[in-house]
Amino acid sequence: MVVVGILFAITIPSLKYFGTTNRISAEVNGLLGDMQYARMQAIQEGQTVTICSSSTGTSCSASNSWQNGWIVFMDTNGNQTVDAGETVLRVQSAFSSTDTLVASNAISGVTFSREGFALGLPGTVTLALHDSTNNHAWTRCLAVSIVGQLTTQVYGAGNCT
Repeated sequence: MVVVGILFAITIPSLKYFGTTNRISAEVNGLLGDMQYARMQAIQEGQTVTICSSSTGTSCSASNSWQNGWIVFMDTNGNQTVDAGETVLRVQSAFSSTDTLVASNAISGVTFSREGFALGLPGTVTLALHDSTNNHAWTRCLAVSIVGQLTTQVYGAGNCT
């Protein structure tokens, strides 16, 4: 029994670390992949494409909290609103966890031009992903620059706080 107790004491923290690390990575990489997809669609189709926070999966929510989901859509007029005739290309549903994903500067959407530039951003915008305990060891960020560069960061790197 003592051996089993020692094994549990050793493995339980490792399992929590493994589970949290994988969940956080999947969440931030999901947004990164959809941002890259939106940028590539804008370049490929030669028109603006927007990715925005969305809790409905059909329209933008005008919220800088992205953990409730997001959509990617062809935004022909660049107004960050799904208008008649504009196709929703991808839908990401809300996180199943209680993690938070919040954008700096109250950014609720990013629109990419046909050249791949992020339009209307006030410089580099950071979307910070925090786990429910707000432990900085798990914090990951996605930085979006006005030239369309997308980078992931750990807590303390760049503007990742």
